[in-house]
Amino acid sequence: MTKLAILFPGQGSQEKGMGRDVAEKLDEAMDLWKLAEQESGLPLREIYWDGEAADMADTRALQPALTVVDTSLWLCARGKLNPAAAAGHSLGEFAALAAAGVLSVKDTIRAVALRGRLMAEAGREGQGMTAVVKLGREAVEDIVSTVVKATGGELRIANYNTPAQFVISGEEEPLLAAGVLVREQKGRAIPLAVSGAFHSPLIQEAADEFAAFLNTLEWNAPAFPVFHNATSLPESDPERIRDIMQKQMTSSVLWIQTMGNMFDQGMRGFVEIGPKGVLRKMLAANLKGREEDWEANALASLEQIDAL
Repeated sequence: MTKLAILFPGQGSQEKGMGRDVAEKLDEAMDLWKLAEQESGLPLREIYWDGEAADMADTRALQPALTVVDTSLWLCARGKLNPAAAAGHSLGEFAALAAAGVLSVKDTIRAVALRGRLMAEAGREGQGMTAVVKLGREAVEDIVSTVVKATGGELRIANYNTPAQFVISGEEEPLLAAGVLVREQKGRAIPLAVSGAFHSPLIQEAADEFAAFLNTLEWNAPAFPVFHNATSLPESDPERIRDIMQKQMTSSVLWIQTMGNMFDQGMRGFVEIGPKGVLRKMLAANLKGREEDWEANALASLEQIDAL
């Protein structure tokens, strides 16, 4: 029997109308939207079902709304899936924890609503993130190291997404200097429309406040392993999971490593649960060269779940 991993996407996977089909059929899902609106103080259904792209990109709204969609889809699909493991990309890691029962769904929504607000407020002028594509890991790591030595500024690889897709995070001067070096090596540097230098020490103050909130929640042993962004490995001890998640906001997202470790631990089926199917598309690059067969699918709507 194929060992199945479920994957939950994070920011960047949002789309208009997401989650509406599930919420209009499942009272539990509609209740999660209402809870997320209460916790965030924002009209999330209005924003994501009838709003504009700019509003949908607001971190304050996006984090609770996308988590509601991811978890709502999971609630519909869980009776038809038998996962051996789970992982979530950045924000999506919280949906993975909810799916595995580490956190209750309600506590998860409360957590990501606070996370979204804190990360939005952590943004500072002269800080940001840049996607780097068409260069390998060693080249990007060398560029970051060179720039940090030359400028003395803060810069790090925030996301290891695929072997040719990375995100760097830091201060404006190092980001601009890195962009020059990326282009000199025939890569592309694409500034991202985000409010801060996420997954870097520059938002440590927000991470400390979030960590204090996480201490107030009940943490349970996972029903199945969850592979963590910050370590790329699973953890079974609830206190250790909490400690890892307290560092997640400022740690790099080790997605390449996570997918490789999942494969090495026998995962051969992957199902992305959430809008767009971004992670499924990234799998081909992350598992390239693996000799054994594997399969990836995506569940982004109630219709797709009903067809299982």
